[in-house]
Amino acid sequence: MSECVSGGADTGPQRVYRPAGEIRTFALRQARMSPAQRRDYERLLGAYGVDFRPEPTDLRAVFPLPQRPLVMEIGFGMGESTAQIAASKPETNYLGVEVYKPGVGKLLGRIESAGLENVRIINHDAVAVLQQMTPDDTLDGVHIFFPDPWPKKKHHKRRLVQPDVVALLRPKVKPGGYVYLVTDWSDYAEQMLEVFSATDGFSNPHGGFAPRQPWRPETSFERKGLTRDHTIHDLWMVRTA
Repeated sequence: MSECVSGGADTGPQRVYRPAGEIRTFALRQARMSPAQRRDYERLLGAYGVDFRPEPTDLRAVFPLPQRPLVMEIGFGMGESTAQIAASKPETNYLGVEVYKPGVGKLLGRIESAGLENVRIINHDAVAVLQQMTPDDTLDGVHIFFPDPWPKKKHHKRRLVQPDVVALLRPKVKPGGYVYLVTDWSDYAEQMLEVFSATDGFSNPHGGFAPRQPWRPETSFERKGLTRDHTIHDLWMVRTA
């Protein structure tokens, strides 16, 4: 995820969502920043960060070339795939939303070292960003890669992909835009498929799980899952009119 959780790691942010109409943010655990992450966070956030504002905001205007397509990544973890995708697709702007400060610091360092002009970061809860800051029909795409699986059954209600969150996300994506989800937890993959299939306004061009997009890099976290015999599930949903 990672939306706020960096691929389900044992350290980092932990979100707790409430019922529809009362979606709240998360509870953060203590997360230590390395000296390099802290340095880059303090030095570069002003250049590549976007302040959270509790009001509709023109998110395209925060980029040097605002006319490009805009993709939001909810929970980029340490930003490994974010930076690689942005470098390979310079014609698209990427807005990463993450509460995990070590991950924000790490991605800021990657942005500078790779000279990426098409990445910006909001260091805030993605639900609040969607709910308060993102106008309807703003996003050409959304990435949700390896969100925290909350593997214990009693904690499944804390998973990001829930009906009320997907209903909140739906109007923010332009008709014809996409939501691309990836997880290595089979029961969470089935939940994602079920929730999106039951939500009006999305279609599934693959009828089930999708092939991996050739531009999505394999991350170190993903390779760890494969060594544990986890199956990687990709889901590609398209916003209908």
